[in-house]
Amino acid sequence: MIENYYKNKNILITGGLGFLGSSLSHKLMEYGANITIIDNLNPLYGGNIFNIKELSGSVTLIINDVRNLEILMPLVEKADIIFHLAAQVSYIDSLRIPYEDLELNAKSTLNILESCRKLNPKAKVVFSSSRMVYGKVEQPLVTEQCSTHPLSLYGIHKLTSEKYLLMYYKDFGIPTTILRLTNPYGPRQQIKHSKYSLIGWFIRQAMEDKVIKIFGDGVQLRDYIFVDDIVSAMLLCAKTPEAVGEMINVGMGSSTRFCDMVSSVIQCVGKGKMEFIPWPDNYEKIETGDISIDISKLTKITSWQPDYTLEEGIKKTYEYYKDWLKYYI
Repeated sequence: MIENYYKNKNILITGGLGFLGSSLSHKLMEYGANITIIDNLNPLYGGNIFNIKELSGSVTLIINDVRNLEILMPLVEKADIIFHLAAQVSYIDSLRIPYEDLELNAKSTLNILESCRKLNPKAKVVFSSSRMVYGKVEQPLVTEQCSTHPLSLYGIHKLTSEKYLLMYYKDFGIPTTILRLTNPYGPRQQIKHSKYSLIGWFIRQAMEDKVIKIFGDGVQLRDYIFVDDIVSAMLLCAKTPEAVGEMINVGMGSSTRFCDMVSSVIQCVGKGKMEFIPWPDNYEKIETGDISIDISKLTKITSWQPDYTLEEGIKKTYEYYKDWLKYYI
């Protein structure tokens, strides 16, 4: 059983105060793992002490930066599994802060891998990459074999991390797994602005009875995946030997029109309205178009299936923010 696999395992989660890392921590705590979190609490990227309020005293929390090797290396040395989730999270902002994006989305991965090579080459490294590495894909279904042509520095630096991970697996035997996430959403996401989580941001706007503005006709397809489903996929991939050395798509496996996602938010919240507006100037340079993700590799390797429909995930997210909104805005 998966619970037995993680019991007493030493787990290091970078970016562990973000919504992915904290949700992962809650599940690992149920399984009896020994959890260490490192997070720099940069207000731009969603790290939030409140995310682990129920785990206070049960996890080891290091408020520091994965770029700090003096702090990072001892943590890597004692880890059985490393979930590397720390990142600069906005592909829109990546061009404005290119060097910070490079350091957080690529150099940090190299820091972890070098630390593993020198001190702990048996540690498993699970990396949260992004569907943004694909760029604009012309074929109807995106498989892991599709060409990668990222349209943003964010995507380029995520792809750079992937190359590091595959090389360190091939050349040094460090067991690495790359998970290309589609459009994550769920409780514990920062919703201060629209650059981090559109579903979360739209839920906030609907709760405030505001107008949700949609670029163009809103028919672009996106694959939205609820955070609990991401966590279960991560945990299964980390324990599955066949996932080592692989790039794996993680999504719902079905896509929804953007305007239909917004309609689901408005229907769930019971407030807000939708308005269609023209695309901003030059936005098409980073717009990826329709995305339909093939998750057959993930399901074949791990037998994973998503548990939440989009409507169910939106409802759980809304219910969370009804109680705790003030901690995320």
